[in-house]
Amino acid sequence: VKASRYLTHVKRLTDLDGGIQRYYERLEPLARSPKLGPVLWQLPANFRRDDERLRAALAALPRGRHCFEFRHSSWFVDSVYDLLGAHGAALVIGDRPEVKAFQSYELTADWTYLRFHYGSRGRRGNYSRSELEEWARRLEDWRREVEVYAYFNNDWEAFAIRNALWLKERLSL
Repeated sequence: VKASRYLTHVKRLTDLDGGIQRYYERLEPLARSPKLGPVLWQLPANFRRDDERLRAALAALPRGRHCFEFRHSSWFVDSVYDLLGAHGAALVIGDRPEVKAFQSYELTADWTYLRFHYGSRGRRGNYSRSELEEWARRLEDWRREVEVYAYFNNDWEAFAIRNALWLKERLSL
């Protein structure tokens, strides 16, 4: 599930206690079950690195798996990776052409979260076989070290399901 946009885009990781409590109240009974996977905290692209806000947010989060999708280049530094790692939180590895220049493949926890937004063909296109094959090889390597969550974002032509099924078959899952 994705964290509330109010907490990430409006509050921008400040004064989270009440908002987190309300968010998790609405996730009941899912939050108490083993079915709840990682909670995705997607930050806005204009939100620059703020270690203190991130530190406070991580401390305020309930137990469970949390992953952070940073969309501003300032977040991709060792101190942020260390902070995430200290809290068992994962850096979201996002596949979007506009972030390739600064996206890191840093594994900050004993699990990771890969978010397939869209490949080189853009939002209207299918991932190419070569793109998926490249990701499959990377995922095979990662799966030797960590548990991997992979998510294909909805696309305009409904290729996400086909891409996910191809990758699942390729990885023998």
